[in-house]
Amino acid sequence: MEFSVYKDALLRKRGEILATGGGIKPLQTSMDNNSRQGDLADQASGNNEVHIQLKLKQTDAKILQAIEEALWRMEQGTYGVCRDCGEEIAAARLNAIPWTRVCITCKEKQSA
Repeated sequence: MEFSVYKDALLRKRGEILATGGGIKPLQTSMDNNSRQGDLADQASGNNEVHIQLKLKQTDAKILQAIEEALWRMEQGTYGVCRDCGEEIAAARLNAIPWTRVCITCKEKQSA
């Protein structure tokens, strides 16, 4: 199985995440903006914005880790094999989520 298309997609996504802070960029500017005086609605909105940014950065960090693991699996020769059942992951799933570790059947079992 040729993985160059998936590797390119993984490297491109990794580059995008790193360009936007890689999930580890500090939230200090948002925190500073939130500490200024304002009514309760402004403060609540600011708190919500910080929370959303934090969640996005955590998600980016998780994706970044999954990308690194996928690149490592390519080197090991185990990329494209489901971690849970050992079956090959469908190309359509790898195209959609190239850092996935499980086939769609196992993912659906996890979600159920």
